[in-house]
Amino acid sequence: MEYSLHLPLEWSQLSPVIGEFNTAAVIYTEFSRNTPLLVQLFFLYFGLPKVGIRISGEWCAIIGLAFLGGSYMAEALRAGLESVSTVQTESARVLGLTPFQTMMLVVLPQAFAVSVPPLVANIIFLIKEISVVSAIALPDLMYVTKDLIGNSYKTDESLILLVSAYVVLLLPISLLGYWLEKKVRYAGFGN
Repeated sequence: MEYSLHLPLEWSQLSPVIGEFNTAAVIYTEFSRNTPLLVQLFFLYFGLPKVGIRISGEWCAIIGLAFLGGSYMAEALRAGLESVSTVQTESARVLGLTPFQTMMLVVLPQAFAVSVPPLVANIIFLIKEISVVSAIALPDLMYVTKDLIGNSYKTDESLILLVSAYVVLLLPISLLGYWLEKKVRYAGFGN
């Protein structure tokens, strides 16, 4: 869901034509990145029912993580888009490419190459942030670990299992990101 949010936000922040959307994107990005996920989850889970809007814990977690993740992904892509030299877009226009072709064939491949490391870091960050959803009574790894500690009183073993589970989850994503970065850098983009 956050992937559907970040690209339009990205283009809006770089395009002077869409002023109102740009302002909304900046407000959304700053609000989302400058409030803790726990506060956002509490607002969704405990605050919205006060005004008659009831959302399940699962949907609160999905909306909260998408809200937070979308802003971080948008900032990573914005940085990638801003790293592409204006000479590149001017050259594409001189060669007769339309603005859409310029974006798709010239700007985005270079921006993506630069954005891969922060995008992978943000994905890992979001997976680790899932542990916060246990605050609204959704079972996750941290919640299950606390239950194991409470039932068996084996703190060390439970925490070792927790750390091992996160390594098993996150190490392949990190390695995939490293491989992808090398692949796009090998293609000559982002150097």
